[in-house]
Formats: sequence, C-alpha cells, structure tokens
Amino acid sequence: MTRSTLQAVTDREFDQVVEASSVPVLVEFWKPACGHCRALMKELEQLQEESGGRVTILTMNVEEQFQIAAELEISSLPALALYKNREFVTFIGGLGKKYEILKQIEHELGR
Repeated sequence: MTRSTLQAVTDREFDQVVEASSVPVLVEFWKPACGHCRALMKELEQLQEESGGRVTILTMNVEEQFQIAAELEISSLPALALYKNREFVTFIGGLGKKYEILKQIEHELGR
C-alpha cells in the first residue's frame, strides 16, 4: 500500500491537533485490512488537495490508536468524524466520493 498524504494522528496528540486547527477537522478512522478504508482514503486525499485549506483531514489507524475511536463508540469502519471549533459535530457517511463527502460537510457546517 502506498503511503497516504493525509496526516496520521495518535490518541495522545488528537486533542491538541483538533484544538489547534482554525478550520473544521475531518477524521477517518480506519485499519489496514479494510479495503473500503483504503478506497475512502484516496478520495479524502483528493478532497484535501482540492479543498484549499477549508478543512483539515486526519487519519487514525484504530489497530494502533483505539482510545478516541472507543470514546466515539465507533463500531464499523471506515468512519468519518467531523469537528468544528474543537467540538465533535457529527459522523459523515463513511463511504462515498469526495464531492458527496464535501456536500455533507458543507451541509453540517451550514454553508
């Protein structure tokens, strides 16, 4: 598998990274054996490139980092969690194309 261009985040640094962001943050919770997770990651990489910095996209491998996923009670992968102003907003539909994901983000953020 090729390395993702998205920033990976750990349980330890999660709060700090989300709190430091001046834009909304979208987090993909995934694991390496999940084919849908890898496909979604490719869409998210394109979305980040095209978003012009309007959203920060992070990834969290739940096989290595499981505390945040447990706190959010994530039971299936992939899962996308949206944060704004340091607070959890909602889960975004986990499978989809970049434009569908962006449409959901914009709807949730009231744009």
